[in-house]
Amino acid sequence: MTDVELKVSLNKFEKFKAEKDGLSVKVQLEQFASIGWEAMDETDREHRLKWLGVFFRPVTPGKFMMRLRLPNGIVTSEQMRVLGEVVQRYGDAGNADITTRQNLQLRGIRIEDLPDIFNRFQPVGLTSVQSGMDNVRNITGDPVAGLDADELFDTRELVSQVQDMITNNGVGNPEFTNLPRKFNIAIAGGRDNSVHAEINDLAFIPAYKEAGGQGGRGAEEPKFGFNVIVGGFFSAKRCDAAIPLQAWVTPEDVVSVCRAVLEVYRDRGLRANRQKSRLMWLIDELGLDKFREAVEKQLGHSLQPAAEKDEIDWEKRDHIGVYPQKQSGLNYVGLNIPVGRLYAQDMFELARMAEVYGSGEIRLTVEQNVIIPHISDLRLQALLSEPLLQRFSINPDTLTRGLVSCTGSQFCNFALIETKNRALAMIKALEAELSLTRSVRVHWTGCPNSCGQPQVADIGLMGTKARKNGKAVEGVDIYMGGKVGKDAHLGTCVTKGIPCEDLQPVLRNLLIEQFGAKPRQEVLVST
Repeated sequence: MTDVELKVSLNKFEKFKAEKDGLSVKVQLEQFASIGWEAMDETDREHRLKWLGVFFRPVTPGKFMMRLRLPNGIVTSEQMRVLGEVVQRYGDAGNADITTRQNLQLRGIRIEDLPDIFNRFQPVGLTSVQSGMDNVRNITGDPVAGLDADELFDTRELVSQVQDMITNNGVGNPEFTNLPRKFNIAIAGGRDNSVHAEINDLAFIPAYKEAGGQGGRGAEEPKFGFNVIVGGFFSAKRCDAAIPLQAWVTPEDVVSVCRAVLEVYRDRGLRANRQKSRLMWLIDELGLDKFREAVEKQLGHSLQPAAEKDEIDWEKRDHIGVYPQKQSGLNYVGLNIPVGRLYAQDMFELARMAEVYGSGEIRLTVEQNVIIPHISDLRLQALLSEPLLQRFSINPDTLTRGLVSCTGSQFCNFALIETKNRALAMIKALEAELSLTRSVRVHWTGCPNSCGQPQVADIGLMGTKARKNGKAVEGVDIYMGGKVGKDAHLGTCVTKGIPCEDLQPVLRNLLIEQFGAKPRQEVLVST
């Protein structure tokens, strides 16, 4: 293909990436701070800043979002305090959201403050580099890695190694700043698929192989490793669960396999149509066998066949509550953070509690909740008496417990509806009406990009435009049947275009008919 033909075939995103690498704006931060957001080059402001984790939001002009990189969802109390100080300066516009990738997004950021913010990040080991656009997103791992007596593998160090390889130890790595689209990686270490492996482009699932190379458990001591799955993703055009690569790797090979897959995707991924540029589209075009061959060529050796079975044989845990650690006399406590939203004072309190009662460590989960580990038996009751636990409960109501929500139209220009505030209000109203004996996972997402992951929920709600009385109103499409943990699979759309103002009675009926909910009046009469 000639240079002229190449330029004609490139979409606008590939054109501006070819003109100037996203990381190049790193040296321009002082300039941006001095001229202000309105005077910036439009492509730098609206696109290239995302390579540094800074996102322009038309719905909040002048107030940017910043997305961190927190491998395995682990943050220290010192880091949390710095992040709290950052959002505190922005008043009502400042807050942080826990994401469905064990990460934090800060809101209210001003361009003028970027140099100071990055200077604050560096001493405490925080980075936001390569967290947006066509980069690998936050790498997820088991939220109770190193704590769970039943874990098969402690994912923390391996997740950090993968991130360091991709980001050049947080400085930025031009090798992986020009992928065809975004890319998600997850490493599971337990039996309950706490990372939702099936919705990642590349994921590693615990599996044992016998010394002779056969899967399963036999007389010989089995060797631990991971079965590899590839291609899982959500988009407005298509949603697919990951499929087996028919390969098994040892923990020592995970970083090199990540590199090889990313190099194949970078060099051979489809770039003409961004709606058909995720990894699964490349796998479709090449065929799974040829894709695997390409990965093996990049590795320089063949991959071992997959183990016959993986070790995901538990139902999904949400880690909310008090649990003993494998370290004698210590506990981890999971706090429910309704729709994952934190304000500066919440962040300061979590940092203080982690230091006073634990080891100064805080963990985030893909359900947008918080875990404080390493709490001694002697200090447990004092922690449970903290006022913050009145809002961030260890025993929330059944619907609040399983509630997940994306950002919504309050801060995101892609969202078609408001989600977080509406989700909280509606769930509280339903809990006042109904009694349930089990948690029901209700996920809200503001648009078909599915950041709230409605396809993995018991009840998923995707924002759309509905019609009522001849007018366009905010509405949702309803998804049902998503399964996490063992035998995970995606749910499907069962109802389209329900106006949000009519949604509560629809959800009420679903909860009664499908999930055994009882109207509270009936429960009171029967007792």
